[in-house]
Amino acid sequence: MAQANNAADGRRPETYDVIVVGGGPAGATAASELSRAGRSVLLLDRAGRIKPCGGAVPPRLIRDFAIPHHLLKARITKARMIAPSDRGVDMPIEGGYVGMVDRCEFDEWLRERAANDGAVRRTGSFETFERDADGVATIAYRPGPAPGGRDLQRARAKLVIAADGARSQVAKQAGIPNAERVPCVFAYHEIVASPKEQGESFESDRCDVYYQGKLSPDFYAWVFPHGDSTSVGVGSANKGFSLRGAVSALRATTGMAGNETIRREGAPIPLKPLKRWDNRRDVIAAGDAAGIVAPASGEGIYYAMLGGQLAAQAAERTLVTGNVKELAGARKRFMREHGRVFWILGIMQKFWYSSDRRRERFVSICRDPDVQYLTWQAYMEKKLVKARPGAHLRIFLKDMAHLLRVVSP
Repeated sequence: MAQANNAADGRRPETYDVIVVGGGPAGATAASELSRAGRSVLLLDRAGRIKPCGGAVPPRLIRDFAIPHHLLKARITKARMIAPSDRGVDMPIEGGYVGMVDRCEFDEWLRERAANDGAVRRTGSFETFERDADGVATIAYRPGPAPGGRDLQRARAKLVIAADGARSQVAKQAGIPNAERVPCVFAYHEIVASPKEQGESFESDRCDVYYQGKLSPDFYAWVFPHGDSTSVGVGSANKGFSLRGAVSALRATTGMAGNETIRREGAPIPLKPLKRWDNRRDVIAAGDAAGIVAPASGEGIYYAMLGGQLAAQAAERTLVTGNVKELAGARKRFMREHGRVFWILGIMQKFWYSSDRRRERFVSICRDPDVQYLTWQAYMEKKLVKARPGAHLRIFLKDMAHLLRVVSP
């Protein structure tokens, strides 16, 4: 590991190759990647920050990022889509499963891995992005688990990775265009004790997704099991909609109103990648700060970790070559691999989530075996499936039949 130039008296700013602000999946992955490459890295994370998240991790994530199986709290073998009419459609996974993690434990494990790889961990709250007299990027932060009350400390680096979540303050202050204006869905969930008995409304190996306007006028609500606990949540971009009220209603509907509430969490979730991830000088965004959460599904863990990895690789190339144009490579690589999927999911969200009538038809489409196979394969492996080419044509024709309303829901 390269050594940081750290002041012994604690007054001069510590100096690193890279500072990563934010210790979620994107930031922790970036810190690990750069530390393993021999770079000196500061990983700054705010204490007590846990993003509201269903916690689903596909097999490709587990493989690509060497996630140990002890972090999986449950293995999901099917999903149930619930229409506005309360009709449920089960979508079984053929010969596989989706892992479920608790973000509190999962994120901390990733941060610890980064530290073991050589990153310096600091707990504190980011305050400002600055440049010193030499033009070197510098961040000011308040150390400690509680915000405020302690003197600002500073650290400087050749590059900074903004991984501090949606509408990133680091990215905004560093001059990444529109970083603070990315469109978001606001998510809220309650982690509750899982039901002791299983039945029609709850199964420990099934994720339930509610496409009902009464629970979300423009997105969806969910019940995702995590073993001993369960995430019950909802998302919406409608500022006048009561997310807490919707979660309370969903808990009552599923028989979990009286279950112990372990914790409550809320945060904005971006659903559109920024058009530029870097400031063409010394800062690059990753994860939610770059806007890379999948539209329609709201899935973000895999994309966050991939984004952190790509940002780290772009940073490493920049450090090696001295060419800041290398920073733009992270977004180019991501969009080349996943841009088409994001575009398709964005269209799906705008159309199918716009009314309960359309939601009813959307859930009906999910009964189709071709839809189920291609959906799971694309989700599990994070790429469009090229096998079964006839299935794509059949889905297109069935989709058009629903759009033209020539078939009943």
